[in-house]
Amino acid sequence: MTIGKKIRVLVVDDSALARRAIMDALSRDPEIEVVGGAEDPYVAREKILALDPDVITLDLEMPRMDGISFLKILQAHHPIPVVVISSLTQAGSAKAMEAMEAGAIDVIGKPSAGQSFSEMAKSLAYHVRGAAHSRNRGKLQKAERVNSSASVIQSAPATQIAPFSPRSVIVIGSSTGGVEALRYLLPRLPNGLPPIVVVQHIPANFSRIMAHHLDELCPFSVREAKDGEEIKSGHCLVAPGDFHLSLVPFGMGYRVRLGQSPPVHHCRPAVDILFRSAATHAGSHAVAALLTGMGVDGAMGLKELQSAGAETMAESEESCVVFGMPQAAIRLGAANKVLPLSKMPQAILSAIAAKSAKKI
Repeated sequence: MTIGKKIRVLVVDDSALARRAIMDALSRDPEIEVVGGAEDPYVAREKILALDPDVITLDLEMPRMDGISFLKILQAHHPIPVVVISSLTQAGSAKAMEAMEAGAIDVIGKPSAGQSFSEMAKSLAYHVRGAAHSRNRGKLQKAERVNSSASVIQSAPATQIAPFSPRSVIVIGSSTGGVEALRYLLPRLPNGLPPIVVVQHIPANFSRIMAHHLDELCPFSVREAKDGEEIKSGHCLVAPGDFHLSLVPFGMGYRVRLGQSPPVHHCRPAVDILFRSAATHAGSHAVAALLTGMGVDGAMGLKELQSAGAETMAESEESCVVFGMPQAAIRLGAANKVLPLSKMPQAILSAIAAKSAKKI
C-alpha cells in the first residue's frame, strides 16, 4: 500500500442488506474507500477487473459459486487479500477455517443476535487494514503449505530435550496470518515439550475449530482452553475467541484464567495479557514467540518476558504476512532472536534444551 492512499475495498455478499451494511460500516473509516459491491463471484470477477480493489470482503454462502471455490480461483489467477466474513455457527466456522487454508488473510464473524455491522465498524476496518498491509501469504507458507496429513510433517525428536522444570512453559502470540503460521509451526514441534499456550486473534467459536484442525496435525493434544484448567506437558491450549487468557500459579505449574475484561489494543484475546502473566509467574522458565500480525499487541508483553529472563523471539519480516506485531517488539529490543518461521521450531527446541541444561 502507498502511504496516504486509501484502501480500495470490494464487498462480495449475496445479501443486499448485509452488503449495504458492510459497505456503510467500512465507509466510516477515513483510510478506506468502498469501490463497489457484488452479489456473487461472477459479478465480483467483472468488478475486480474494472475496479482493481486492494482488499475483498467475502461471504462464503453464495449462489452460482460458493466463496471457497471463488477464493481458490482468485488466489491462483488474480491474488488479492481477502477477509472472509462468515457465520458464527459451527458449520460457518469450519468453512472459514477452510477458507484460511485456501488463501484468505483473515476471518471475522457476522453479527450475532442483537448486534449489527454498524456496531462492528471498527473491527471490520481493523481487519481490512490488516489485509491491505499483508503480503497475501509469506513466501515460506506458499512454498511449504502444511499438508492436512500430519504424517508428512517432520517434527524434531523430543529426545534432545533434557528433563525440564515443571515451571517451564511455551507461550505464542499471533494475529493476521497467524492461523497458517501456527499450522506451520506447531506440527513441527515434538511431543513431550513443556505446556504450550497460544493466543491467536480470532472470533468466538472459530478458535474451537482452529484448535481441532491443529490437533489433527500435531503430535500432541491441542484444544481450546477452559477456565481454571491446569496446563500440562504434551498439551497445547488455545485461548477461546472473545476471552483473554492468563496464567496463574497452581502447585509447581500453572492454571489458565479466562476473562472478558475490556479489549487490549482492540483485541480480546490479547497477546499482551498472556505474555505479561507469563512474565510475572514463569519468568526465566518461559520461552515466548511473537508471530505475524497487525498492530502492536504482544510487543510490551514480550519485553516484560525478556526482562524477567525468558527466551524471546519474533518472526522476521521475510516470512510474516503482516510485519506489525513482531516489528513493534523488535523496535523495543524485546526479541532475543529474530527468525523466519522456518527456523522457529528448532529455536524453540534449542531454548528449552538450554534452559533444561542450566536447570532453569
